[in-house]
Amino acid sequence: MIKRPLAVMAGLCLSVATVFASTPALAEQDVLRVSAIPDEAPTELLRKFEPLGAYLEKELDMKVSFQPVSDYAGVVEALGSKRLDLAWLGGFTFVQARIRTGDAIPLVQREQDAVFTSTFITADPKIKEHKDLKGKSFAFGSVSSTSGHLMPRYFMQQDGLDVDNYLGRVGYSGAHDATVAWVESGRVDAGVLNASVWEKLVEDGKVDTDKVRVYTTTPTYFDYNWTVRGDMDPELVERIKQAFLKLDPENPEHKAILDLQRASRFVETKPENYQGIEEAARAAGLL
Repeated sequence: MIKRPLAVMAGLCLSVATVFASTPALAEQDVLRVSAIPDEAPTELLRKFEPLGAYLEKELDMKVSFQPVSDYAGVVEALGSKRLDLAWLGGFTFVQARIRTGDAIPLVQREQDAVFTSTFITADPKIKEHKDLKGKSFAFGSVSSTSGHLMPRYFMQQDGLDVDNYLGRVGYSGAHDATVAWVESGRVDAGVLNASVWEKLVEDGKVDTDKVRVYTTTPTYFDYNWTVRGDMDPELVERIKQAFLKLDPENPEHKAILDLQRASRFVETKPENYQGIEEAARAAGLL
């Protein structure tokens, strides 16, 4: 097995124990405590959130504090223990949070999250489809990632591929951009990641497409959303939702925020949208 890296940057991404143990539950809701699953480098997550955080502070007239964590489980646990109010979750992480809390509410998702896909990549010219992976090394992202593990594994199983026995070494890179780095460096023969992150890396010239290529994609599924604790003040929950829905791509300031979120706009979502994710997780033995 390839060890999953911690993906922790000193001074930026603290362990969940450090971040949340020092943050007491607030008697009054005067600070909105926000986090996100660490599916990209900590610096990238903070870069993407800063303009959105400033926008939410203005719209909600309250302080917004972003609290990065080192792993997916930390976000779920922090929501469950009421040390977080709002979190950017993948579909699978939302299912875990819903099970953990019983009442976590998915507020909004990007338009494309209703038709999300995962991208399978390789630098090996002999790999053209899944059956060519026999005995090959392969990288998923985080174990708890919807687009970097759960759904790709599920669809591979649906194609009749026994992932753990058909492939050679199976590793977990911890993040989508790390998976690309593993494939590009030859550390693994192939891997899979969030299609949106792949497109952004290609657009920014951060991957050598003469070397690394896409060999297939998954069918579509629901994925990311912004989730709040179920016991929050309903009026505040509605204001948060409306702030996201108000983001208008025709407004240059809003478009800059949406672009960082890789969103055309945000739309409402509901727990039922993620039933398929829960079923896939149970079928894969991950719940």
